[in-house]
Amino acid sequence: MMVNKNVIMPSILSADFLNLGDAIAECVAAGADWFHLDIMDGHFVPNIALGPGFVEACRRATDLPLDVHLMIENPDRFLEVFASAGANSISVHYEVCPQVRNTLSTIRNMGLNAGIAISPGTAVDEIKDVLDLVDLVLVMTVQPGFAGQGFIETSPEKVRRMRHLINAAGLNTHIQVDGGINSKTAPACAEAGADYFVAASAIFQHPNGITAGIRALQSSIELESR
Repeated sequence: MMVNKNVIMPSILSADFLNLGDAIAECVAAGADWFHLDIMDGHFVPNIALGPGFVEACRRATDLPLDVHLMIENPDRFLEVFASAGANSISVHYEVCPQVRNTLSTIRNMGLNAGIAISPGTAVDEIKDVLDLVDLVLVMTVQPGFAGQGFIETSPEKVRRMRHLINAAGLNTHIQVDGGINSKTAPACAEAGADYFVAASAIFQHPNGITAGIRALQSSIELESR
């Protein structure tokens, strides 16, 4: 299900839940590639958001792939339920997976794409020994847990280091960035080696609407890629 192009992933957490079906449909029409769903437990991060029932609702609303980001403790307990809910990809945080290779193997054995997420305080070198088991690395470009934070300016250098490790290992692993991603911050991440872009307010709170937000993000990345 992975593709070799820049992928735009609207973050559903910032959508208007009262008009969720319409918001998803507009994203699809505007050229979104995947949808990103943040799951929070109030323990690993100081917020609570979404769950498997919400993933099921999104699955009914679209055929596009669903990328589930588990910002939760003990993610192994919930892998099967999110897979059953319709996830195509599940990312877990390195910081809360003591047996991370086992966790990633379980996700892959379910037939899903496996992702490893790292918070801003985690160095990319800490996950180099599990890169052979992941389809994507999620480099958080804000502190996990809340939408609307400012982009961490040193993030592109972290992405660059991650891309170097991936290339050195001869892998085709994707790099996803999430947090403060918009038409101003995405190009630097693309230049550094990111190819999966999660955007929230840049899409759903764009002053000219969802379609304009997606197209602005696409255009900014395409200009950097030329």
